[in-house]
Amino acid sequence: MARVLIIGYGNPLRSDDGLGWYAAVQLFRSSASRDVEVLPCHQLTPDLAEPVSHADTVMFLDSTHEGTPGELRCREIQAAEGTPSFTHHLSPQVVLGLSRDLYGAFPHAWLLTVCGKCFEPGESLSEEVAGRLPDLKERVRAVTTETLGMCPIAG
Repeated sequence: MARVLIIGYGNPLRSDDGLGWYAAVQLFRSSASRDVEVLPCHQLTPDLAEPVSHADTVMFLDSTHEGTPGELRCREIQAAEGTPSFTHHLSPQVVLGLSRDLYGAFPHAWLLTVCGKCFEPGESLSEEVAGRLPDLKERVRAVTTETLGMCPIAG
């Protein structure tokens, strides 16, 4: 059971939308601890509530349209209140709410985003977003270190 769960999501075939997925793949390859689980996903789905329920800390990695291209944001988030409406896309708050409602779990949760520039079909990140990928991964490492008291994800 991982104490830290990292969920990076997005479509790697839509340029900057794939940021979370790309970051999670890279973090997965460098993870060196059984206390950290990394899940690259194309989108957030209800089945993620179960692994979320086992974690002490969850980090959601995504791109956003909000802000200036390349802007990195990290904010603590809480579970959504009420019954979620199921669509093709869930928010991190809804996934946390499902984990709470189905499993009674209340992990600390963070949403880390980088504002994208291009969301058109393509398999590469824009220069602005690609340039912030190391900073995003460093922020993930910092939260992981704070949670575990060590850094189980290599550079």
